[in-house]
Amino acid sequence: MANFEAYQEYQRIEDFEEDSPPGEEDLLVHVPEGLKDSWHHIKNLDNFFTRIYHFHQKNGFACMMLTEFFELVQFLFVVTFTTFLVNCVEYDVLFANRPVNHTGSGQNPLDRNKVTLPDAIVSSQKCTERIQNNSWIIFLLIMAAIFWIYRLVKVFCNVLSYWEIRQFYIKALKIRMDELCNFTWQEVQDRLISLQREQQMCIHKKELTELDIYHRILRFKNYMVAMINKSLLPVQLQVPLLGNVVFLTQGLKYNFELILFWGPGSLFQNKWNLHPKYKRSGNRLELAQQLSRIILLMGLANLLLCPFILVWQVLYAFFSYTEVIRREPGSLGARRWSLYGRLYLRHFNELNHELHGRLGRGYKPTSKYMNSFTSPMLTVLAKNIAFFSGSVLAVLIALTVYDEDVLTVQHILTAITVLGVVITIARSFIPDEHMVWCPEQLLQCVLAHIHYMPDHWRGNANKSETRDEVAQLFQYKAVFILEELLSPIVTPFILIFLLRNKSLEIIDFFRNFTVEVVGVGDICSFAQMDIRRHGNPTWMSEGQTEASIYQQAENGKTELSLMHFTIKNPRWQPPQESSVFISHLKEKVHHDAQGGPSTQLLLSEAPLCTSLQSNESGTGPDNLLASVLAHPILTASGLQGRDSRFIPPSTAASAAASVLASLSTSQLANANRGRSHGLLPSSLHHETTMYRSDRTVIDSMSNSDSRIRSNALHSEFASAEMSLHAIYMHELHQQSSHPQRTSGQWQNPVPMRDLHTNTGLQARSGLGSSISMPAPVHLGGWQEEEEEENEDDQEINSGSAPKQGTGSNC
Repeated sequence: MANFEAYQEYQRIEDFEEDSPPGEEDLLVHVPEGLKDSWHHIKNLDNFFTRIYHFHQKNGFACMMLTEFFELVQFLFVVTFTTFLVNCVEYDVLFANRPVNHTGSGQNPLDRNKVTLPDAIVSSQKCTERIQNNSWIIFLLIMAAIFWIYRLVKVFCNVLSYWEIRQFYIKALKIRMDELCNFTWQEVQDRLISLQREQQMCIHKKELTELDIYHRILRFKNYMVAMINKSLLPVQLQVPLLGNVVFLTQGLKYNFELILFWGPGSLFQNKWNLHPKYKRSGNRLELAQQLSRIILLMGLANLLLCPFILVWQVLYAFFSYTEVIRREPGSLGARRWSLYGRLYLRHFNELNHELHGRLGRGYKPTSKYMNSFTSPMLTVLAKNIAFFSGSVLAVLIALTVYDEDVLTVQHILTAITVLGVVITIARSFIPDEHMVWCPEQLLQCVLAHIHYMPDHWRGNANKSETRDEVAQLFQYKAVFILEELLSPIVTPFILIFLLRNKSLEIIDFFRNFTVEVVGVGDICSFAQMDIRRHGNPTWMSEGQTEASIYQQAENGKTELSLMHFTIKNPRWQPPQESSVFISHLKEKVHHDAQGGPSTQLLLSEAPLCTSLQSNESGTGPDNLLASVLAHPILTASGLQGRDSRFIPPSTAASAAASVLASLSTSQLANANRGRSHGLLPSSLHHETTMYRSDRTVIDSMSNSDSRIRSNALHSEFASAEMSLHAIYMHELHQQSSHPQRTSGQWQNPVPMRDLHTNTGLQARSGLGSSISMPAPVHLGGWQEEEEEENEDDQEINSGSAPKQGTGSNC
């Protein structure tokens, strides 16, 4: 999809279902029934479901409105405080460049030349005169006032709309506000689906599915994920001296969405329908020229507003990060998942809280992997800088302790502060001497959580090129701040000179990859997770997909997204092609489990494997994942399990298959309790745990406590199950793409196309019953900024070579 010729090979994808009746926006209306509120025939289900989701994730009406209120106050504070600092402070007096003489009769002679804070603040009359005489200040204040009033009106509208959502939760979903935090989104979603049967919120379908709700909430997000997956958006730049640089900021992303989805002249005529003219191929060149003009106008508007946006960005960054940097100078060396990384690693149909939780679990493994790289020369310099700075700081502190009058010496406090910052920064480049680093295993552990990894990373985890590519997904917070500050300057040029050149490709993309679904509207066809239309033969879809190379999702995103959605929503009925894929995958798991290690052996190796990966979490799912990932290394090195038996060589795929098959076997006795189409039969009720081995623990709890902790177990072990699938599917993809690498296997895999003939393949039935699961673990909510600011293990080292001379390497 990198050029025009590639797009010429696209074929229009047929609609997934029959077309929706025209005029949906006129048919879906809110019809109240007297004093009893009724939520049927909702006009805009996209906004409605999105608000329901945000209401749940932001902890209810009170928290949301309090946040909105303080955002208004915060903006007002930044504007007024900045105006005060510019116009109402005498800096010559404050810095003692101009003497002050207090001649009052009651003044102590020693205090007559002492500067006080009121001396440095001008009178209100003089301050007003300064503001009135500065036309630029008046213009900026008028602009800020207009924006603040706009925000105030928006907040008022949000109060009205979210009050209706509050009533919907209480009256329709039967969820009180004091109990909202105890309900998971899956429980809220189940009640929405049940309510559709009673009150027709959507009139085009009698019943809603989980996928319908996800499509409504993530309609535009799925398009963004697909465009990043197909390298359509110009976010990778070739910069002199820096090489390939990924640049995607909040401002640039906002402009992309404004141009494509909901701004003036966008491709969508409303929230749920692509404009009909973009569905026809006859006028594609004319539409591309029209889109190019819109992008040009948007770029010029950004260029015109650049000074004002830049000033705001600088002020906001100063007020937000200065105190944090002073208190914790090392926070700039902390890392965060970049905006590009969040789109690149996101599954189709993955809600925000699911993505944040998954990336949150992968934060520490990724940090440890990035910490395995450092420059030996930089380490030597950092040690000596820390020594010299620490020596000077120690002397100054000793003098201050001896006589506090030392603090009155000019710039002494500044020197102490600067030296402390220098020492903190220098120590962040000094690696831990006692930690054992295994880059390949750490990168495999990262893969278990982020689920996506380019093929060329395999076997190259210790190379600086791989580390640089990981850094594009997992950037320094200092880089994030710098990019956001540069965004007002860079964004107009990306729009004018890069995005405009993609106009025809964008038009073709939306025409070829948009389908209309009854009761949902126009959605990205990739979001259907249809193996036949978008599957990749090297990702276990061989013989099941009809997609050309241009219609295939990259990096197995269709297959992995399907498995993720299936695990997260066990009640969802997948289409026929998806069900066939899942069934074939299940059969292959059972076959490969026959040649894999026993689950008891993997559990017995958990402490050693956890230590090998420098993982201190110690939770059940993490230990099991560590065992699966490290087992091939232990067997290859000749290490034995606790039973001292001979352990034949095996791969991570066979180890993952063994665990998945054993967990599945442990649930076969309960199949009559509900249907499951995933590899692990999951319970239909949230009150039932995913694993029978935890049932005795759950039964011992009270009803309320049982539901909360059971939900925690569901989330924790569902994430572990998906991690095992990611490992297993990546291993099979590597075997399919590079069959020469599988020569060390002691049992050849069975091709997917031959599995239907092997009806007798069964996993060992005795494995699942002997699994000993840990005590339930409470799951904490993963907040993007809080998680990144409060991580304990934040010492991230930079450089281009693996550690040498410090610590140990595998």
